[in-house]
Amino acid sequence: MTTIKSATSERSPVKEKQQEKLEHLVSEIKKLMQAKGMLPAERVLAEKLNIKRHLLRLALQLMRDRGEIPAARPGRRTSVPKVKSRVVKHPITTAAPQDAVSNFIGSDLVRSTNPLEVMEMRMMLEPALARLAALRASPEEIAAIKAAASTPDDLTPSEADQRFHRAIAIGSRNSLVSELFVLLNQVANDSRLRFAQSDEETTYDRIEQRDREHHLIADAIASRDSDGAERAMWQHLAVVQQKIISRLGFAPSKKDYA
Repeated sequence: MTTIKSATSERSPVKEKQQEKLEHLVSEIKKLMQAKGMLPAERVLAEKLNIKRHLLRLALQLMRDRGEIPAARPGRRTSVPKVKSRVVKHPITTAAPQDAVSNFIGSDLVRSTNPLEVMEMRMMLEPALARLAALRASPEEIAAIKAAASTPDDLTPSEADQRFHRAIAIGSRNSLVSELFVLLNQVANDSRLRFAQSDEETTYDRIEQRDREHHLIADAIASRDSDGAERAMWQHLAVVQQKIISRLGFAPSKKDYA
């Protein structure tokens, strides 16, 4: 009796080789994400990995299918989504990269906000991101969060802090909330909202204290303690908020009323 083998019972050596290549690319992309604290642009990835765009997109799609990165937004490479154009005061008449669109929107928001409003929004958004990360982050993403909790010598205090918070946003695995975080972070980093010489005025004691706060958040996420992660993030941001308030105005002490 002749046995007919199913086409799916044997894997093609060519397909296996392509799958291995894609898995290797995914691993390299994750390393770049951990180093940068976020997913670099396609052009940057293609240049860094020295590969063609179509192969890169296959690897990125594989990561999206697994939930390792947010889903791509429709019209990303061809046109500006109509909902965005309502926010931008000056219409964009030609196709633009998504980063350019975000820059326009972020700049528009900066003109109508202030540091305290930005912190209020962070305190509403980021504790929720920490909670989601505790529930959804992969072991690899958790490892990246824990690694980013300490301030390395090769980064400024601001860069190290941003890397940590971006790692949590990635670990939340909620593409919409992550996009809001990216926009909020862009607004917060605008020079018109930042205090002059803020990095230079960050003392060694404050960096140590901030790292301890980061580690509390990271440990809660690693323990899958969603309540603890949310609470630790809120407490961490409350310290930052108080620092901003003290810089914006006079903070009286008891002796001022004596």
